[in-house]
Amino acid sequence: MTAKEIQNQSVIALKVICFFTILLGLLYPALVTAFGQVLFPRQAQGSLIVDSGQVRGSALIGQSFDGDNYFWGRPSATSPDPYNSASSSGSNWGPNNPALWAAVKERIAFYRKNNPSSKKIPVDLVTASGSGLDPDISPEAAFFQVKRVAHARGISEAVVQKLVQDHIQTRQWGFLGEPRVNVLLLNLALDRISKNTPVSR
Repeated sequence: MTAKEIQNQSVIALKVICFFTILLGLLYPALVTAFGQVLFPRQAQGSLIVDSGQVRGSALIGQSFDGDNYFWGRPSATSPDPYNSASSSGSNWGPNNPALWAAVKERIAFYRKNNPSSKKIPVDLVTASGSGLDPDISPEAAFFQVKRVAHARGISEAVVQKLVQDHIQTRQWGFLGEPRVNVLLLNLALDRISKNTPVSR
């Protein structure tokens, strides 16, 4: 191949790189972003939850709730803080890892101590999700905590139980995923109906 042919090939390659950089690096992302903002504005903005004019969080990212008067979400293995979206990850502990079983046993003991219930503890309350950011718990996990929350709030269990029932989200399109309860939405609704002053999270 002559020097001129090499030069021609280099110019063509450079043009192709520039073309696809503009097309796929600028135009395509801009187009997808524009479509997202028009067709799915809430999701494009992060599925933010606004309550009383304030952004309380995202429907897609869990939060830590520690008080007895709140429902607790799934454990999070992110670091340095739980539900840290900048370091989304699981613990990477396999089923035969002693550290996993130790953590599960510790969580079981914690729930037995803090929840006056003889029911079996739902598995999602003692195991972290793969992302560490799961905002939802199973309906069983929410019902398991009703007695503790009702007692801490000074309201009837029936009221809290109905609140949980009202916040159960069914399978998407009737067949995708599992029924679930968004912990943040549930706790915000709990604050609205509770007679007690909400505590800080």
